[in-house]
Amino acid sequence: MDFEEISASDFGRSLRGIGLNLLVRDVIGLARFLGDVFGMKAYQLSADFAIMTYGDQVFQLHSDATYHSNPLLGLLPEAGARGAGLEIRLYDSDPDRAVAKARAHRHDATILQAPSDKPHGLREAYILCENGYAWVPSRRLLG
Repeated sequence: MDFEEISASDFGRSLRGIGLNLLVRDVIGLARFLGDVFGMKAYQLSADFAIMTYGDQVFQLHSDATYHSNPLLGLLPEAGARGAGLEIRLYDSDPDRAVAKARAHRHDATILQAPSDKPHGLREAYILCENGYAWVPSRRLLG
């Protein structure tokens, strides 16, 4: 599928399974962060919208303005974190590399937890983006 050229109606009809739409203050800024830190790709990138891919997974970024008549808009805080309680787990991202890239690119991100080995068989880190979403790069531990 050509995500750069697909129409909104064709894109909508193509979606299956579970979907993820993130409401953000700065679509372009978050798309850059996700590209720099996790190697994600942005399509149809604008101030209002982006189709994002992570491997063969697809999700969307929307600016607040695009949700002007959506019932969720009234629940968003004016400032501060938006994604409390949501972990976006990226099982194909090296947590050590992601943390290093987040620091090197000087995004307005907070390392909530440095990379560490967990008893559930994963090495993971917690990176909070400026919108308050927790991105959790994770790798399986060998052995």
